Amino acid sequence: MSYFMTDLSGTSVEEPDEAMMRTILDGLADADDEHPDVSLTHENGWSLSAFPSGELLWLLWENLDDPDAPPRQVSGVSKDEVLRLFGLLATGDTAEIERLASS
Repeated sequence: MSYFMTDLSGTSVEEPDEAMMRTILDGLADADDEHPDVSLTHENGWSLSAFPSGELLWLLWENLDDPDAPPRQVSGVSKDEVLRLFGLLATGDTAEIERLASS
C-alpha cells in the first residue's frame, strides 16, 4: 500500500481512486466536533487533512513520521483543488503541496 485515506468516521480506505476520494471528501458535509476531518496519508509519512470551513476547506499538511517537520495550514481551498492535491500526494508528489503550504 502506498497511500490510504481516512474517512470522517476514522475508517481507512487503501489506495482509493478519484471517485472514492471525492466520496470521502463529500463526507465532510456531516463533520462534527468529534469527527472534523478526512485525510490522505502517503507511505512517505506526509499527510494532508481537510476540514470544513464554510464553502471552502482548510488543510493541515504534516509529516507524521518526522516530528521535526512543523505542521502547516492552508485556508480557503476549493474541494476540486483538494482533490487535485490528494491526487498529487497519492503519487508521492509533494513538491506542489509543499509550495502551497509554505506560501
